[in-house]
Amino acid sequence: MTLKDLYAETRSHMQKSLEALEHNLSGLRTGRANPALLLHLKVEYYGTHVPLSQIATVTAPDARTLVVQSWDQNALKAIEKAIRDSDLGLNPSNKGDALYINIPPLTEERRKELVKAARHYAEEGRIAIRNLRREALEKLKKLAKELHLSEDDTKRAEAEIQKITDEFIAKVDGLLEKKEEEILH
Repeated sequence: MTLKDLYAETRSHMQKSLEALEHNLSGLRTGRANPALLLHLKVEYYGTHVPLSQIATVTAPDARTLVVQSWDQNALKAIEKAIRDSDLGLNPSNKGDALYINIPPLTEERRKELVKAARHYAEEGRIAIRNLRREALEKLKKLAKELHLSEDDTKRAEAEIQKITDEFIAKVDGLLEKKEEEILH
């Protein structure tokens, strides 16, 4: 393994943490209807828990409505139950061929709760990135011994790892800021 490999691996792992944060934030409800809101839901379908996206399509025909159309009409009841039981606070109405979900406007209290949840997810993302930095620095120590790196080269490599970390922490902060803006307005 070379230093370039170490940097690339660190970037790759940090990118995955960032993507996990994006996924978590997409599940937070804003005032607008967004199909991503339901993507993390699991539906009990013939005895197994299946992601909603595998048994139905979710569309947003307008800013206040989501429509869930199942490929198997028998699954509509299970999908409806999964949505009702979720922590999203949504109440679907079953029209026989599809579920229609009216997205109510958010109350100020609910907005504050969502911002708090978004900040929690962002902090988890920062912690994951810092843990990856620590792992990268441990690998660097081993690599420095193997490659007989000078102290100056080791310090430069540590600085590069810190630079990568700072870049990803800034991206986390940017995602959080964008999500807070979405929730509050």
